[in-house]
Amino acid sequence: MSLPGRPEAILVADMIRGGFLDASVREDLIALVRDGKAETRLTRRANALLLLDDGMSCMAVAKVLYLDDDTIRYWYQLYGEKGLKWLADFGYQGRACELTALQQDALKTWVAETLPRSTARVGEWIERNCGVSYTRSALIKLLARLDLEYRKPKMLPRKLDPAKQQAFIAAYENLLNTLGDDEAVLFADAVHPTHEARPAGCWAPKDVKVAIEGTSGRQRLNIHGAIDLETGATRMIDVATVDALSTIALLMAIALMYPGKRLIHVFLDNARYHHARLVQEWLARPGCRIRLHFIPSYCPHLDPIERLWGLMHKNVTHNRCYATYNDFCHSRATSRS
Repeated sequence: MSLPGRPEAILVADMIRGGFLDASVREDLIALVRDGKAETRLTRRANALLLLDDGMSCMAVAKVLYLDDDTIRYWYQLYGEKGLKWLADFGYQGRACELTALQQDALKTWVAETLPRSTARVGEWIERNCGVSYTRSALIKLLARLDLEYRKPKMLPRKLDPAKQQAFIAAYENLLNTLGDDEAVLFADAVHPTHEARPAGCWAPKDVKVAIEGTSGRQRLNIHGAIDLETGATRMIDVATVDALSTIALLMAIALMYPGKRLIHVFLDNARYHHARLVQEWLARPGCRIRLHFIPSYCPHLDPIERLWGLMHKNVTHNRCYATYNDFCHSRATSRS
């Protein structure tokens, strides 16, 4: 094999004869190795060439650099073919996709329509319709290149009314745009955390079995709460039952939060107790500063306090076990504070 600078350098019986580098090339490589700012993968290649030029075997160089000897031989071969420009050549181009553009489009359409739950099923479809067999790792790379990913679908209510949602959003934005300094806006809802361990996905040591101790308790808390998105302030009350009376109690607590506000807008869902006669009579009192607005039916995603409940579950109930109901109640109070 002829190498740049030393045509007589040869590879004989798996041995590389040293002294194949020109003096100037060797000086350049030594300078690169000693350059503290040079990229590590560059200096490792330069080191390998210098050690081979010193007469060390591929196996010995590999041991020194914590590589395998096949890599050292391959680097020597690339240097012979490309010269010093090979040192900075780290580009890698994978093999071309075995599916045609039309087949890739058909695959994306099929995935979007059927939502396959496993890569095995995707592989079966490709083999059946395209005559190409993929390994699991190759399938994952193919799907990633096609902008497809594995994720859990979100659950949406079946009776969504897009027109009502859009009308609500428009009305809410108009309210915010015309809101006076003496007005406030809150979102209210109820939540019922149960004294029960709730397993949830988590990071854990690979070789350690992960489990949480179960609880048989079914007692639950009833919390009626509200959140002000502008300030982040919340108001929570514990109630025996979530009903019209607890709704009135929450509205009274909200009114006490804003003694200087002329008008307080409270957004609620369409639970029957929110529309109860007792609530309507309370609102009709002279001087009542609370005005209710109702979120469209089957649209919990339009109520921001739902995300607060989700955060509560992550910090209180997910992967947590409480020996007693009182411990559970105390943990909820601590997280809320």
